[in-house]
Amino acid sequence: MAHVGLRASLTRAPATLTLLAAVNLNFAAAAHADGMPGEPHAKPLAAAPPKVDPNDPDLRLKRNSALAAPRVLDIESVVGSEGGQERREETRTTLRFVLQAGVLFPKDSADLSDQARARLESLAAEIGKHHPRAVQIFGYTDDLGTHAHGLVLSGQRASVVKNVLAQRLNDPDIAFDVRGYAESHPVADNSTEDGRSRNRRVEIALPRAFG
Repeated sequence: MAHVGLRASLTRAPATLTLLAAVNLNFAAAAHADGMPGEPHAKPLAAAPPKVDPNDPDLRLKRNSALAAPRVLDIESVVGSEGGQERREETRTTLRFVLQAGVLFPKDSADLSDQARARLESLAAEIGKHHPRAVQIFGYTDDLGTHAHGLVLSGQRASVVKNVLAQRLNDPDIAFDVRGYAESHPVADNSTEDGRSRNRRVEIALPRAFG
């Protein structure tokens, strides 16, 4: 009688459930055949997967509707130096270099060291590969001192970086947009020295070349 009841239950089950059961059985068999572990996870999942009703009308396209055209997402790649003093950010359309001011300048100064100048010249060579027509160079400080002093210092630092890049690139057709923002637009907490050092920075942005 138990077998008869089981067959009756399976007969009344929707076709979709029967298909899902078959797929699960076939996947399990294939997993064992390929040498994949068949045991459950050693640790339980954080939450059980939600149940999905395949007949839910909200999962179906409305009449006379169509899927949106495919598009490429603007995925960002971020690569930083080991000490976090330099970062390269790249999207489909933009290339940005973020340099902590402490790497380029002494404290409260806009004077480049020979090592910092060499790094900027190396950076200019990489920028030149993209043949940009426009380059943005923005300077930032932490929130110590007055806003007026920060504006002057961040602007001077951005200008110094621009002069080195422009001399190395030697392309009069490049338009440079140079600005100093002082403590505006922080990227870290100014209440700690680590955060303030990250906020003291120069950012260089340009359109990314393809091909």
